[in-house]
Amino acid sequence: MSRYKGPVRAVIFDWAGTVVDFGSRAPARGFVELLRRHGVGLTEAQARGPMGLHKRNHIAELLRIPDVIEQWRVRTGSDPGEVDIDRLYAEFVPLQSSILAEHADIIPGCLKTVGHLRSENILIGSTTGYSRAMMDVLEPVAQIAGFRPDAVVTADEVPQGRPAPWMALLAAMRLGVYPAEACVKVGDTIADIGEGLNAGMWTIGVTETGNEFGYSEAELEALSATRREALGSHAQERLKQAGAHFGITGVDALMPVIHEINRRLARGERP
Repeated sequence: MSRYKGPVRAVIFDWAGTVVDFGSRAPARGFVELLRRHGVGLTEAQARGPMGLHKRNHIAELLRIPDVIEQWRVRTGSDPGEVDIDRLYAEFVPLQSSILAEHADIIPGCLKTVGHLRSENILIGSTTGYSRAMMDVLEPVAQIAGFRPDAVVTADEVPQGRPAPWMALLAAMRLGVYPAEACVKVGDTIADIGEGLNAGMWTIGVTETGNEFGYSEAELEALSATRREALGSHAQERLKQAGAHFGITGVDALMPVIHEINRRLARGERP
């Protein structure tokens, strides 16, 4: 079998922090509020730690934080267990769904980039740590704003969420695209990078608009150039250490990387 020589045939985007919700604010806000309702103080930084995972798994990771365990123990007299995770997740689904529409704005540059991708006959897929119930709220709002991917896969549609490859592979299957190196996975979390790598795809990490920064667009613009550069370098390094093949500040900077991947594919390179 001859080696695939290109071109890129599909880009599979994450949602929050990548194509919508500048700074990935909705999930961070949701997790902080969820635990607040149970008398547990959670910082936004703590809430962002497991970002990108299936939301039930995210809750499970939050309940492994020593400070959270101690607060939970003081409130309930016992350590959190599987029953608590299930109960919190059941509570989280409507909580998160209720605030998603407030954080559904398309990230600047996304629609223009999607237009460029389509002009080059590249299909648009997407995966998310959100459940289907949550996406039933978010997806119609995004469609009205102009973002209409060809495939949307949610974490509860596969046996395991990120960093397992199943969402990315199911998206590729729905798009009818193979081999894996014909696909590019784009996301803003370490879990996104793991998903893309485990699926055998080219993987691109997003810094400024996503979870690694965690700022709204206005907050980002208010940063000094020095602070912004320092945060960017740190975010790039974290995603690089996770295995990202490339790093970009936001999806508006995607096309030059797609063209570089095409050049690498033409040389016979693989992810």
